[in-house]
Amino acid sequence: MSKTSKPSSSPIPDIFPLEERQAVYRAIYARRDERHFRGDPIPDQVLARIIKAAHQGPSVGFMQPWDFMLIRSLEVRNQVKELFERERQAAACYYDEPRRSHYLSLKLEGILESPINLCITCDPTRAEEVLGRNSIRETDVYSTCCAVQNLWLAARSEGIGVGWISVFKLPQLRKILGIPPHVIPVAYLCLGYPVEFQSQPLLQTEGWRDRLPLSDLLHYDDWEGVATPPEWSEFQRALEEN
Repeated sequence: MSKTSKPSSSPIPDIFPLEERQAVYRAIYARRDERHFRGDPIPDQVLARIIKAAHQGPSVGFMQPWDFMLIRSLEVRNQVKELFERERQAAACYYDEPRRSHYLSLKLEGILESPINLCITCDPTRAEEVLGRNSIRETDVYSTCCAVQNLWLAARSEGIGVGWISVFKLPQLRKILGIPPHVIPVAYLCLGYPVEFQSQPLLQTEGWRDRLPLSDLLHYDDWEGVATPPEWSEFQRALEEN
């Protein structure tokens, strides 16, 4: 706290009630990248709420660079599935055995099983002048990712699973979906009611990769500041308790 600042005597404004705060954190911690879907249709009202939540995502300069392509067509999804399979086989060549066989055994998509596919795109030309984007041009894509996260958390609260598929070559995906060349396909998602929500991420359950310890990822004041300074000791204890 600086010498000029004083503690406020008024209550902190607009804190959510405890149950609502817990619901937010529950959605965050229970969110999973789903691959196994039941195939039941998503009610239109539920889908609309999820898409509206995505559109409320934060964006640099309020540019709102996203578009939402909703895909039910089996013909289109079959083309996307074929593209995925080609790229999955190509990606397997980057691994040696037994990692390669492990990779090929993983369930990495639910393109046909899920009732809805959704491609969220980024249009870098959405606004001629974007406040705050001059120095970091990629903030349009970063903003689109915030919309994806909004959608994912809203979907989880509705009992809807979301799976993000990235095993594609973008030029081919653009061609299948008719996306203009200047528009970036950021996220191809499968949406549906999952067979079950996993207690841990799939790749962690499958032994592919573990969650990194948060303590290894914290820095204080500069990149080399990894040892906890005394003034951060209470924060460190709070991390350990929670």
